[in-house]
Amino acid sequence: MGAVRAELSRRLRRWQRTALPIVQAALAAGLAWFVATALVGHPHPFFAPISAVVCLGVSLGQRPRRVAELVVGVSVGVGVGDVLISQIGSGPWQIALVVALAMSAAVLLDGGAVIALQSGSSAVLVATLLPPSTNGGFDRMVDALVGGLVGLAVTALLPANPLTIAHRHGKVVLGELSTALRGIASAVDEHDTVKAAGVLAQLRKSQSAVDDFKDALKAGKEIATIAPIRWRRRDELDRYREAAAPVDYALRNTRVLARRAMAALRDGEGTPEILPDVLRSYADAVDLLRTELARGERPERTRAAVRDAASTATTRELGGDGFSTRVVLAQIRSVAVDLLQATGLTRAEAAEALPPLSRKP
Repeated sequence: MGAVRAELSRRLRRWQRTALPIVQAALAAGLAWFVATALVGHPHPFFAPISAVVCLGVSLGQRPRRVAELVVGVSVGVGVGDVLISQIGSGPWQIALVVALAMSAAVLLDGGAVIALQSGSSAVLVATLLPPSTNGGFDRMVDALVGGLVGLAVTALLPANPLTIAHRHGKVVLGELSTALRGIASAVDEHDTVKAAGVLAQLRKSQSAVDDFKDALKAGKEIATIAPIRWRRRDELDRYREAAAPVDYALRNTRVLARRAMAALRDGEGTPEILPDVLRSYADAVDLLRTELARGERPERTRAAVRDAASTATTRELGGDGFSTRVVLAQIRSVAVDLLQATGLTRAEAAEALPPLSRKP
């Protein structure tokens, strides 16, 4: 029973995450039919609700730009299909020709892959579901355009919360960075090359999470631009956008750090005793950054935490004369610069905020 309850709970949470897109699609379909029948005057606007649902899709955090691309794709496909099928009839070669021409028209309109594919599939619908004797003219193209525009309007008036999207993906990326820093600290503490190799392997998989994070921020920016009820969240979203690239760099530098730490352990180089504490302090700062971003606060406490952690990361305190250990020292410095940039500083300001790398005895 416990397993069944856990599975039901998981599915319910998944439904909750997609509840808003489902409501958007349902509302857009109904409104598209109403507009096409009551305002445009088409008795059977088949393509209006279809276009609305296709353009919105059932995916949390869809990008308004993608919705607009789909509006164009559906409309072009339906229009080309309507004109050609009414003239040449329906059959295998006619379908092939209609799809080729619809996709070509989309490409010539400077559309991307999404527009071209949607144009082709819409042309197939016209060629197969509606016989050529149906005298639709450009009515179905108008219906498709109405449905797509209604879908775009619903996206603007009933948008997803861009910060919810940013929080979710930011939590994953910053969690990856924090976990990696703690993992390297433990590996160095325990002189465990296997653990260091495990951290490195996990870091190599982290790029997909970073890419998802950046895509989510692009979607959030578009939503916050066209949706009036989300305009007040743009400052908080901008903090995430400022942090995205530096956090990506921090992950990359941490990956190099993990690789050189593993090499230092493998080659028996003496690693500084203070190194694990410095790495854990960085991990604490990353956790603090995640909290401050989630609360919509300026990450000033994170900035102070990174400076404090970096104050001990100097040549004198860390020491070490092996090649890999020196690289680790350099990467620790680079990660500090990245984290300070994630708090809103420029690269020059971040470098200036750190203590000198070498201190005179």
